[in-house]
Amino acid sequence: MVGMSAIAAQPGIARPARREVPARRDGDARRAVPAGGEGRLHLTRRGRVVVALLGLAVVLGGLMGGRAVADGPERAVEVTTHAVQSGETLWQIATRVAAPGEDVRDVVLGLQELNGLSDASLQAGQVLLLPAGS
Repeated sequence: MVGMSAIAAQPGIARPARREVPARRDGDARRAVPAGGEGRLHLTRRGRVVVALLGLAVVLGGLMGGRAVADGPERAVEVTTHAVQSGETLWQIATRVAAPGEDVRDVVLGLQELNGLSDASLQAGQVLLLPAGS
């Protein structure tokens, strides 16, 4: 019986066609360049997606940055100080500070925020910041 053997051949790596560029008159040798021309950039689908996403990120960053600049910092509130008297409550102070028709509950919350209070508890002698003009 005769043994058989086979040789597996792998296909070669495909390379772009090349063309000869004539030598320049100053005597440079000929050189091979890709047939598609010099310096052409070919983006893959993935590359186009990356470029598009980067462009989108730049546009969104510009919009958000522009919005932040347009909004600007909040206007500073002019304040005055008030020393809490014995038995005085934040509600009583807020009632005096509130504009006509303004909800006193909102004023209490505003005073808590302005003074960094976690609740409405006050101590006699405690100094509070109040909006000026009150």
